[in-house]
Amino acid sequence: MGKIPLTFACGLTDRMNALYTGEVRPEGIDINFLAINHPRDVFDRMVGNQEFDASELSASEYITRYVAGDTQFIAIPVFPSRAFRHSFICVNDRTVKKPKDLEGKKIGVQLYTMTAAVWIRGLLEQQGVDLSNVQWIEGAMETGQAHGQPSALPTLKPVAITKNKTGKSLSQLLREGEIDATIGADCPPSLGKVEHVKRLYPNFKEVEKEYWREHHIFPIMHLVVLRRDFYEKHRFAATSLFNALNESKNVAYHRMRFLGALQFMLPWLASELDEIDEVFGGDPWPYGVEENRKTLEALVRFLLEQGMIEREVRVDELFAPVRKEFMKV
Repeated sequence: MGKIPLTFACGLTDRMNALYTGEVRPEGIDINFLAINHPRDVFDRMVGNQEFDASELSASEYITRYVAGDTQFIAIPVFPSRAFRHSFICVNDRTVKKPKDLEGKKIGVQLYTMTAAVWIRGLLEQQGVDLSNVQWIEGAMETGQAHGQPSALPTLKPVAITKNKTGKSLSQLLREGEIDATIGADCPPSLGKVEHVKRLYPNFKEVEKEYWREHHIFPIMHLVVLRRDFYEKHRFAATSLFNALNESKNVAYHRMRFLGALQFMLPWLASELDEIDEVFGGDPWPYGVEENRKTLEALVRFLLEQGMIEREVRVDELFAPVRKEFMKV
């Protein structure tokens, strides 16, 4: 029996490179890897038109749709994108100097339902910040347009969200004092160029390390999904793709640690690697449900608390079963 064709759309990061080049090949699959480096383009094309057999997808978008009964996709526990998000809270420090100052303010966000925003609201609320009276201004960070063409589901409880129709970018609105802060997957270009536009947490690295030590959570942004109809025809593909993606990640992990010729343009990479080992005590980027249970459960809880899902779904329910055939790094 020949290999089945599978079109996979994802950003071309270091952890995906060995799969993209063909150095790693999924068993029984002839993969067509489409490198699309803007996540919103991948998400919109997958959700809107089901253009791919498998793709990277927003974790919050997948979970909200699944809980709402939309099961056109099934996830595998591969997480291409993770990021601590304290550093992505930017403020006009004339009006906001500490987290509690965000209460009742106007805050720009690329997309209210995006995973980065879910994590940021969650971590702020963990610190006792009441966001219930915030006015959310939704739009692109660098232009006066919308952030892609998302088909995200509406929230299940009323939220004060206004589309940005000023013709100005969120960055410009923050610079001119028309909003008090921005959150999301990007920082405003005005950061570092305008004196009063600053990070809420200027010492974000130490804050994020402490967040890890306290909660043991490295926030997941994206996961990988297969179209449900494809999966039902070729169930083995979930395991095959999972193991290939994990092997590709492990290749990148080991190459990163070869310091004879630096893999990245980071002059002090050796120091960074030592710090990763000190903080995480091993691979900071594991795949698999059990390895990420606490982080996934926190995301589900934040989605429930923020009125984006109606029930607290078990994380195991969200993923296709896979048979792991890999050694840990």
